[in-house]
Amino acid sequence: MRDGYYAVWQGEEFACAPGEGDVRLYSADPRIGFTAAAPGRFVRVVPAHEVDQLKYVVTRCVWRDEPFLIIGEHDGWLRVEYTGGSAPAAEALGLEYFDRGVYQAWAPVTEVGQVREEVYG
Repeated sequence: MRDGYYAVWQGEEFACAPGEGDVRLYSADPRIGFTAAAPGRFVRVVPAHEVDQLKYVVTRCVWRDEPFLIIGEHDGWLRVEYTGGSAPAAEALGLEYFDRGVYQAWAPVTEVGQVREEVYG
């Protein structure tokens, strides 16, 4: 599930972090010009004008008849963040209070439906 910034550079799409005049591109595989940042994570900083496309991607879903964002996944579970805007509904669902107005939970992937990506940019 995708969540965050993505850039198209030299015909390939990379997860990225845009900055002041540059873009940090991330790859899970070693590539020419990329530097190892952590095990299985390689980074290359390129000037922003070299990026063909910059976009922000979120993945939305429905769980327990309520709207959520999918912000992570692990071993058959999805980390979801409630987007319904009702604190009483979030609390009734038993969601974890993460921050003011932010409620999250781990949901079994088999219980989540209507999964769709939204792309901005």
